[in-house]
Amino acid sequence: MRTSIPSPPPSWAQFPIGPLTVHAYALCIIAGIIVATLILSRRLKRRGIEPGFAVDIALWSVPLGIVCARFYHVFTHVGDYFAPGDNLWNVFAIWDGGNALYGSLIGGTVGIWIACRRAKVRFWSLTDALAPALLVAQSLGRLGNYFNHELFGLPTTLPWGLQIESTNPKFPPGMPAGTLFQPLFLYEIIWNLLGFALILYLERRFTLQWGKVLAAYLIWYGAGRSYLESIRIDPSSISFLGVPANVWASFAAVALGIMLFAIQARRHPGAEPSAFTGPSRVALRPSQATEEAASISDIDEERLKTSTPR
Repeated sequence: MRTSIPSPPPSWAQFPIGPLTVHAYALCIIAGIIVATLILSRRLKRRGIEPGFAVDIALWSVPLGIVCARFYHVFTHVGDYFAPGDNLWNVFAIWDGGNALYGSLIGGTVGIWIACRRAKVRFWSLTDALAPALLVAQSLGRLGNYFNHELFGLPTTLPWGLQIESTNPKFPPGMPAGTLFQPLFLYEIIWNLLGFALILYLERRFTLQWGKVLAAYLIWYGAGRSYLESIRIDPSSISFLGVPANVWASFAAVALGIMLFAIQARRHPGAEPSAFTGPSRVALRPSQATEEAASISDIDEERLKTSTPR
């Protein structure tokens, strides 16, 4: 018998709670937002920014990110929504899946810029704090694709091939039932978590600031996503030179990350003087800053003790 990854029962994709229908995809996205906010809060405190500012960021960036993610997906898969007989209301059916990460980055970036400008927080400090957290959030969000039986790749005979029912709308016509597919959602989860660990290491090892952590995120995610999109069973319907739009977007992310890193390394070779551009309502109070510095000092002292030969 061939080993494989079974898809969850279709009933797991949604379930009723009273008059409401709860979608597993939405729960995964919400879980990602919550975890990313918690990670961001911790990283903001180390930069002297009130941890609660992470909630302000979420209130601006999440709605804009979700809206842009949905419309980016719709307009790169126009054949799924605007063919004759299609229900145009499906354009807004975000609970059925179909949210493009690159769209969410565009909308989320606008939200972050607005929040930072209002609070006088340095944009690069915030994006550097957020970038690793995004990879964890994206990993949790990809579980929603698993529950929705979507985001799978070309047929495979590998032992971790994904089972997809032949009645699935994205199942390739003419292909025999029982065909296994590349589990792209799983590949991306693994890639994102590896990137999370690697970027944290690089940030600490080389003291990355001034947007360089964000640059590392763009390079890592774009490189991995470019390959995954190239073996996707339902690539974006818009293409240029035979290459799907999402692959071009991935190449653009890598190029942007490289340019950002090079420009910021040249313009800002030293450390950031502060995470703020002026007096801010979200700065840690002096007592909080002292406690945080003492806490970090205690941790460093304890590490020194444990690492000193006796």
